[in-house]
Amino acid sequence: MARILVVDDEVGIRELLSEILYDEGHTVELAENAAQARAARLRTRPDLVLLDIWMPDTDGVSLLKEWGSQGLLDMPVIMMSGHATVDTAVEATRIGAVDFLEKPITLQKLLKTIAAGLARPVVSSSLVSTSRMPIDRHAEQPLTTVPVPEMGEPAAEVNSSLLGSIPLDQPLRDARDEFERIYFEHHLGRENHSMTRVSEKTGLERTHLYRKLKQLGIESSRKKNN
Repeated sequence: MARILVVDDEVGIRELLSEILYDEGHTVELAENAAQARAARLRTRPDLVLLDIWMPDTDGVSLLKEWGSQGLLDMPVIMMSGHATVDTAVEATRIGAVDFLEKPITLQKLLKTIAAGLARPVVSSSLVSTSRMPIDRHAEQPLTTVPVPEMGEPAAEVNSSLLGSIPLDQPLRDARDEFERIYFEHHLGRENHSMTRVSEKTGLERTHLYRKLKQLGIESSRKKNN
């Protein structure tokens, strides 16, 4: 799945898109303005950006131009707006956006556009530092991140050690829910149930984090350990 940066000044839009994309298995980073988007772009190197056009500090088209001039458009950017004209959409695609979504955005249109954006090869600007390797968005994770089995070690045992106690003979959604319970309980315990720190570690806004914990049936307060 992909790392997607959602940039929109409306909290309702951010939370809605975050929930949809998270349920699709993507990792989501949120930004409410251009300043946060710049920081998130450098921090997380997203595979795709959903960028609102009308924002209070710097509009999306200006931010797109800025990234293009700095050689930072090495990821597909999809523009969003409920008020933009056809000329604005054409201008955004001319600058470097791969597509345009008109609000209100339908679920089918959102997922279809994101899938198409992720499938498009992105040609990095010549201004991009040569020290940054291009990203193959369809490749497996580097082999160095996965333990290599010793000679004669059964592959099933290696997979079992990686997946823990999660059974693989169940529907994907159930397996993902079980993994998420383990994941969030790990971070809650590690951060002594500090929702602020867990929010920072997991990359979820607090409201989304509380909703996710409630959905998984996880007690978020410290009373769980008492």
